[in-house]
Amino acid sequence: MLTTLAALMPVILVIASGYLIARTGLITGEQWRGVEKLAYLVLFPAVLFRTISNADFSSFPALNMGGALLASITLMAVILLIARGTIERIWGIPAVRFTSIFQGTLRWNAMIALAIADNVVGDVGLAMLAVAMVFMIPVINVASILVLSHYASGSAPSGAKILKDLYTNPFILSIVAGVVFNLSGLTLPFVIEDTLKIFAQAALPIGIVCVGAGLDLGSLRRPGPALTMGTFLRPILMPILAFGFAALFGVTGPALTVVIIACSVPCASNSYLLARQMGGDAKLMAEIITLQTLAATVTIPLAMLLFT
Repeated sequence: MLTTLAALMPVILVIASGYLIARTGLITGEQWRGVEKLAYLVLFPAVLFRTISNADFSSFPALNMGGALLASITLMAVILLIARGTIERIWGIPAVRFTSIFQGTLRWNAMIALAIADNVVGDVGLAMLAVAMVFMIPVINVASILVLSHYASGSAPSGAKILKDLYTNPFILSIVAGVVFNLSGLTLPFVIEDTLKIFAQAALPIGIVCVGAGLDLGSLRRPGPALTMGTFLRPILMPILAFGFAALFGVTGPALTVVIIACSVPCASNSYLLARQMGGDAKLMAEIITLQTLAATVTIPLAMLLFT
């Protein structure tokens, strides 16, 4: 566990640095939006395109990983939806707050996952995580939108809008472009390769600094059933499901490590925006994101110790 924690500590410390930078006012609110856009639209797509372009897909079980991840996500979503009535009856959690629990359990922070995979597994870990994104991002986005549409008060986006959001997602676009380039058999010119490498070196630290800046410790109140459930279902149940399905699909070694990372990192910060746009409980969503991120300093090393 100490080895894993040592690999994670730089990520944790950079997240903490982001929080401190934001609270000292060195970078202000609107400036943070610009930094986040730079990371989301330019730097991380550069990492993913370069990694996928150079990846040897025959060296890891891409389809098996995808199958294990999709099965884990699907079963977790089904469990939550079946339990929704019981959750409301026993703990008094209404449907609108359930949507935040649902997002908090299924969605994942790809920026943190990429940083951890790079530290723990290296370049091949980034390639594997990019494969995980292809399988996870569309399914989780659509499931979250459908649940919010059904249980929250806001209006759902049209099917065309959902599709547009998916095929204009810079992560998906850069991964698809990388796959096409990889299959073409071409090699990146050294000037382009070196340029993308510089972008890649900037992406991970800037991305996780932004994660820390987005934490709002002031939003945390005395934990109730909804916050407790929304915070801990993901780091406890998702790695268990992922480990079980990984064993079923024959995923082992570094590929298993990446599957566990993808299923144990905290909830994505854009869950808050979706909750706010679609009439969900945005305040509870912000609390879940913050508390999950703080808890991840313990839960991720534990998940990796137990399941990898």
